[in-house]
Amino acid sequence: MAVPWKVITGGLLLALLGWGAEGQGYRPGKVSGSATLYLGQERDIWRPLIHTTVNLSEISSIKSCFQLRTFDTEGAIFYGDTKNGQDWFVLALKDGIPLMQISKEGMLVSAMGGPKLNDGKWHTLEVSSQGKFVVLEVDGSNGLVVGMQPKNEEEPLKGELRLAVGGVLIDRGRLFVQFEPQMDGCVREGSWLNLSVPWEAEAGELWPCYQHIQPGSYFPGTGFAIFNTSDFPLMEGNGVKLEIKGDFSKMDGTIFSIKAPGQPLMFALVASNNTKEVTLNFGSDRFNMKDTFESLAIIFQMDLIQMIQDGDESKTTRFPISPIGQQDYLISWREGHLAFGGLLGEGEANVGSQFLTGCLEKIQVQGRDLDLDLAVKHMSISSHSCPA
Repeated sequence: MAVPWKVITGGLLLALLGWGAEGQGYRPGKVSGSATLYLGQERDIWRPLIHTTVNLSEISSIKSCFQLRTFDTEGAIFYGDTKNGQDWFVLALKDGIPLMQISKEGMLVSAMGGPKLNDGKWHTLEVSSQGKFVVLEVDGSNGLVVGMQPKNEEEPLKGELRLAVGGVLIDRGRLFVQFEPQMDGCVREGSWLNLSVPWEAEAGELWPCYQHIQPGSYFPGTGFAIFNTSDFPLMEGNGVKLEIKGDFSKMDGTIFSIKAPGQPLMFALVASNNTKEVTLNFGSDRFNMKDTFESLAIIFQMDLIQMIQDGDESKTTRFPISPIGQQDYLISWREGHLAFGGLLGEGEANVGSQFLTGCLEKIQVQGRDLDLDLAVKHMSISSHSCPA
């Protein structure tokens, strides 16, 4: 899916995200296939987190078993191929449901089914080859069965088998069903074809998985997620409603900010652990609130901004837009950026500061959940889960 707000110039993009020598300085290492793996660790989104290559003669089992936990709806889980990628298999999630794609002897098969797995609970998945069928079991019950009958008699396999977790080793254009590969999720206790060989890790240090998680987007205080404001058009008689839910008393830093290049900061919402307040900054106006509420709705209109706490109309604060300031205000909506988790600044040397530490349990625009995977975001942000 084309995402227009991702089109940001290279130099500015690197500065916005905080990527540089430190972020790119990982060295490949060795890891056990049974290790706990965070699939959302930053890398090229199609590149596997870990991979290994073995001789087919070393394989003593045709079954792989592992546990998966995620709130994410989409992403690559497990991949394998033979004949240097000519025949391949991939297991992914799409809309939270298992998706299996297989290419074999020139045939391409795709099947989707089974229970939704993006409920934040650990699920045991088992993939096995049973004659002409590939079977996926979920928590001990059949989740998906795919059968293939080649026209010609199959020859005994020989050569090498490649395995990967969290990505694929073929060109994504060969996939029958396209999907977003990177998943905010964890895999653990993997037993891959009963192999004991070490796997190659793309990163020198693997990111940990939280012991307990809850739905939301987690900001660890190191970066932000950026959209173009033009993707949320502000028109006469039709405002833009942005709603944030979470425990504001546990947040510290900038929740979101709005600014256009070359223009003063238009809007910022900042939480402080020190003062136990949430401060709204709009131009020269400043409004402080105690951080005891759980949701905050902000409605941007052509000539007015309204802020409502906990859906209570009696707790509404209004900021009229003066005719003099309206032009800058509208420029910010047509040409600006909306950043969650940080304060937008000036130029490439100072594009971000006052980053948020905390969990935004829900972000909605016009009543619909906003997926941070569609933003340009710092590699440290978890789009779908927070530590609980």
